[in-house]
Amino acid sequence: MANLNIDSVKDRTFDAIVIGSGMSGGWAAKELTGKGLKTLMLERGRDVKHIKDYPTTNMYPWEFEHRGEMPMAVQEANPIVNRCYAFHEDAAHFFVKDKEHPYVQDKPFDWIRGYQVGGKSLLWARQTQRWSDFDFEGPARDGFAVDWPIRYKDIAPWYSYVEKFAGISGNKDGLAELPDGEFLPAFPLNSVEQYFSKHVKSKYSNRHVISARCAHLSKPNQIHLDQGRAQCQERILCQRGCPFGGYFSANSSTIPWALKSGNLTLRPFSVVHSIIYDDKLGKATGVRVVDTNTKETIDYFARIIFVNAAAMNTNLVLLNSTSHRFPNGLGNDSGVLGKYVAFHNYSAHMSAEYDGFKEWTTDGRNPAGGGYIPRFRNVFKQETDFLRGYASGFSAYRRRQRGWDGIGSSLKDNLVNDDLGPWSVGSHMMGETIPKEASYVALDAKLKDDWGVPLLKISMDYDDNDEKMKKDYIEQLTEMFTSAGFTNIQASSDHRAPGLDIHEMGGARMGHDPKTSVLNKWNQVHAVNNVFVTDGACMTSTSCQNPSLTYMALTARAADYAVSEMKKGNI
Repeated sequence: MANLNIDSVKDRTFDAIVIGSGMSGGWAAKELTGKGLKTLMLERGRDVKHIKDYPTTNMYPWEFEHRGEMPMAVQEANPIVNRCYAFHEDAAHFFVKDKEHPYVQDKPFDWIRGYQVGGKSLLWARQTQRWSDFDFEGPARDGFAVDWPIRYKDIAPWYSYVEKFAGISGNKDGLAELPDGEFLPAFPLNSVEQYFSKHVKSKYSNRHVISARCAHLSKPNQIHLDQGRAQCQERILCQRGCPFGGYFSANSSTIPWALKSGNLTLRPFSVVHSIIYDDKLGKATGVRVVDTNTKETIDYFARIIFVNAAAMNTNLVLLNSTSHRFPNGLGNDSGVLGKYVAFHNYSAHMSAEYDGFKEWTTDGRNPAGGGYIPRFRNVFKQETDFLRGYASGFSAYRRRQRGWDGIGSSLKDNLVNDDLGPWSVGSHMMGETIPKEASYVALDAKLKDDWGVPLLKISMDYDDNDEKMKKDYIEQLTEMFTSAGFTNIQASSDHRAPGLDIHEMGGARMGHDPKTSVLNKWNQVHAVNNVFVTDGACMTSTSCQNPSLTYMALTARAADYAVSEMKKGNI
């Protein structure tokens, strides 16, 4: 364990404390240590070191005891995490198991978590899109939630800053609704994906099918080599942890960079109980943790605190940080802390077949996953009976078809002499949901976890807007597929509970007005100026783009502001 001498206040005092070591926590640590601050990073789970702690990364399928599948007993014991697409034998060790960390579901909610150094940055799908002004202006234009206190111009330079370091592949597509970034070469579309892209472009003026943008090093620059990372090998085994550092994770990139500065102290096995607030000083002075192994309670102190525990747990920490000044949670003068939580809606899917391009198939693997259809509904004007919109994934592939007829030698011949089937195409919806006061998280009044922290109670659900949006997605994609000559078009809904998209956001939203928001435009708690929240909890609305790149940019921006204010003596 990193911090052995815990007997003196001096040894437990740092310039900064970062709660959480995942996507945004890693960036907070990198930025703060890079600016010379002695920083403590707290992580409730175990340590996972890059390369060393990826036990399955080089295993062949036949080397897994269950050939990659999870035993029925494990599935039955973990009904929530078992619904996650990546919960298999090769990566199960990076997921929280249901019984180990319970929570209360007022309404069904699949809370997928990764408690280890690096958090869910080891498990994410690595899709990285910038948000545009259509997203940041959305609440003000449509009248839902509250107005964002920032616009695209405020965050654009920070998008560039983090993109250059993380390494993002993509094309410059010139779309106002999906701003271009600092890209490495894109992963190309295959022949049918290209065909669909050209068809959509010819038929619709405002719809596009582009190469998905993702955090993979298609062609690393010197800054990536300096991190010890190498070119993506396109193995598509990312959820095991990548020994090449081919995709961005906190483990391969930001945390090693912060450690290299000599300013970072990493303390795993540390459940954060609360943030310590001093009523007399009028500011936060530190963080109270419970050692997961010894159950010992320890206080750490710092001038500034970054809360990056991931959206739901950040809400939990803030709500549990009570004092005479803040009896209902740190910075909760507005009463909105824990409210206006939202997520993404990935519950609709499309599939079809295409009989053309039989002379082609795919060779190799595409870590970007194929194509991406940016939002085209309600962008330039309100044109539907629902608010906001959806993006979509799109991909095409061919499967080998084997005959299972016959017995003996005839069956062997059928199995050996397989053939390629028609092209299969597919799409999944990525819809924006609307933050509502009725969608909330709170602390359970009675139940606590093994470390004495109240369990989080989650209450949120889909609404009519989500249903109308899903109906429109199916109608529009059906029309696009039909016009492209695709056949056997099928629409499906998996009726999943909220949460399985793993994009929960809000609860400590940003805003202009302290009466209706928790954070200001710098991600700074309105009422406690030395506490910053830069993970998903800070989001005012959810857009339909993946949020991780925005978390990174907001974190780098907030860290720069925090250190500047410290130097001015304002914090």
